[in-house]
Amino acid sequence: MGAKLFCWPQGSPGIAMMLRALLLTGLLSWANGQEGQAMLPEEKSKIRDQIVEMFDHAYGSYMKYAYPADELMPLSCRGRVRGLEPNRGDIDDSLGKFSLTLIDTLDTLVVLNKLDEFEDAVRRTLRDVRLDNDVVVSVFETNIRVLGGLLGAHTMADMLRQRGKRMQWYRDELLHMAKELGNRLLPAFNTTSGLPYPRVNLRYGVLNPLSRTGTESDTCTACAGTMILEFAALSRLSGEAVFEENARKALDVLWEKRQRGSDLVGTVINIHNGDWVRRDSGVGAGIDSYYEYLMKAYVLLGDNVYLERFNTHYRAIMKYISQPPLLLNVHMHNPTVSVRSWMDSLLAFFPGLQVLRGDLKPAIETHEMLYQVTKQHKFLPEAFTTEFRVHWGQHPLRPEFAESTYYLYKATGDPYYLRVGQSIVEKLNAHARVPCGFAAVQDVRTGAHEDRMDSFFLAEMFKYLYLLFSEKNQLHFDIDDYIFTTEAHLLPVSLSTSQPPCRGNNTEDLFTYSCPSTQTLFPNNPSFAKTIRDSYKYLTGVGRAFHEVHKGVYRVKLVAEVTQTTEEEEVEPLLVQLISPPFLGRTVLTAGPAKFGMDLTKQEHGTSPYTACGPIENAEDLSGHIALALRGDCMFAAKAHRLQEAGAIGVIFIDHREGSNSAETPLFQMVGDGGSTADITIPLVFLFNKPLGKMNIKFRLAEEGELEDGEARGPTLQFVLEKGEVVLEEEEYKQQGDSCLTPGDDHMPCFYGQTAASAWAPQH
Repeated sequence: MGAKLFCWPQGSPGIAMMLRALLLTGLLSWANGQEGQAMLPEEKSKIRDQIVEMFDHAYGSYMKYAYPADELMPLSCRGRVRGLEPNRGDIDDSLGKFSLTLIDTLDTLVVLNKLDEFEDAVRRTLRDVRLDNDVVVSVFETNIRVLGGLLGAHTMADMLRQRGKRMQWYRDELLHMAKELGNRLLPAFNTTSGLPYPRVNLRYGVLNPLSRTGTESDTCTACAGTMILEFAALSRLSGEAVFEENARKALDVLWEKRQRGSDLVGTVINIHNGDWVRRDSGVGAGIDSYYEYLMKAYVLLGDNVYLERFNTHYRAIMKYISQPPLLLNVHMHNPTVSVRSWMDSLLAFFPGLQVLRGDLKPAIETHEMLYQVTKQHKFLPEAFTTEFRVHWGQHPLRPEFAESTYYLYKATGDPYYLRVGQSIVEKLNAHARVPCGFAAVQDVRTGAHEDRMDSFFLAEMFKYLYLLFSEKNQLHFDIDDYIFTTEAHLLPVSLSTSQPPCRGNNTEDLFTYSCPSTQTLFPNNPSFAKTIRDSYKYLTGVGRAFHEVHKGVYRVKLVAEVTQTTEEEEVEPLLVQLISPPFLGRTVLTAGPAKFGMDLTKQEHGTSPYTACGPIENAEDLSGHIALALRGDCMFAAKAHRLQEAGAIGVIFIDHREGSNSAETPLFQMVGDGGSTADITIPLVFLFNKPLGKMNIKFRLAEEGELEDGEARGPTLQFVLEKGEVVLEEEEYKQQGDSCLTPGDDHMPCFYGQTAASAWAPQH
């Protein structure tokens, strides 16, 4: 039995100890007997200097030809500005007119010991970058590149400031920018499920008519599940819990929606009801960093829940997806069936993740397979078959293979991986270098270039390559005090300030909280890694036969959905009854409750303007009545605070999504925004859209009179929803008798025997 690291006493720096045990000490020490001789220090130093020169060429070209644009176009020697260049579709969603490449590169400057350049780049960022641009961006890309870049740079700036020599002028300005950006991303989480919208407008949010977004219904698993590191770090550094709470809720939904039979997740999910849109499951594009963030969230935050979930998924991956050395997508509901015979290049990160878990053998196998592909095609094509043939020929200078190479060298000390790293450096210089930087490869078969140098090339590639060829004493800070995000930004493991106590002494359970010492497992086999690699070194194919997947009913899914139970507590629905004519109590709507405020048992009324995310304009008219409010643009609790301050005695929130109903979308409880909700004392409920839309009516107060069929008519509360928005119709009223009004005078009309508000406007 190998040596283990068990859970640590509460308050101890256990995570940092685990990282050092896994990555610092070198789990295996195989300098002898490896393929070729160990690389001499002089040769490593020469390659490291070469990497620095390459970085200078790439970063210098961006600053000279592109800044302050988001990215460099290395063939045109100019910046890529969104809207001025031909639209590239989803790729352009990472561009937000916020100097993307500069922010993504900030902490790389510190790793490469370019401290003067770092200080200058931070000043430029604070001086030039604005985050309130009217532009629609990817929530996922903006989070990992920009928010992660700001947090990583703040971490480095704070570290340098504490040493007392540099950045003494710094006063957490980057953290303030990160908080601003986090707040601009938060509206994306305003969905029924808690899964974020895939896009957000930096200025207008998601549901504002000016936002040009909010119509999407789907997102990828990785897009929803790759928020926890950045959002949790932002919460713990800023003291505002709302960010971590939203990111965690999204992870909770993905966990809840996993296929219970296989413990796998799909690739694309509906953000409103949690149904899977694409059910293929793998470790590459669309899912990759979801698994990565479960493991790393445990390392960064010390919460065992994340490790338990990762281990559950990992067992499923190794059972169904891993076909050594291949990693092939399967149906999540029928995982014995492979859905395709090719792999995408993003799975190259997975061997590095396996190293973090301590599972070296499959990591070595898959990495060696990937290395053979690069030998054949110079770079990893975006997709390749099981016989290493090109499926998609592009190579946008992705860093995942270099990342796994770094982790394997750190874990094994095997100089073989230095040679792999050397080959990456040589191929980049030989086949991607151009006069104005480095250009993506349009097709690995022809070597043609593409006018593109993504920001992740500077953020990740040079960071991993430099660290690969650096000794610990050559770095000016302890790299093992930090965890890498998926964009290779550095977050301090000290954010985990305490560990939960051990639950019992069950050693079988404790094993999943430990990293096996492979040096103990293989004490007398110095050629362990070489033996594994040799099995795959000369592969041209693996002789696997793939059968056509026939279309048809998802039998497993149907059975699972019939028997599936929810882990969330059941939400007790409330009822909203319309008692004014013409409904006369016959219309009863199902409503969802709130976790804050009082019970709602009174009459209904409304306010102005459409969104309660700003000052309430008709507070005087609203006072003493129940507000009707449209969902969207800001959090429920923020709306409730404003409407309560305006004098409302309750709120009925109405879903902005056309056609939503309690039969198709699970009822949910409205939750707070991370701040205090104890002061919210008014009652609140939530109504779905579809029941209101079917009535084909509008918010208005009708004058006293008769309907066409002769039925007696009083002031009525009516609704109409057009394109997901409530349309208003304001009228003046004249007083009739003691309590009822007709159009003309500005008085309060009657409402089924009670005084009602004369002005109506729904709220987001």
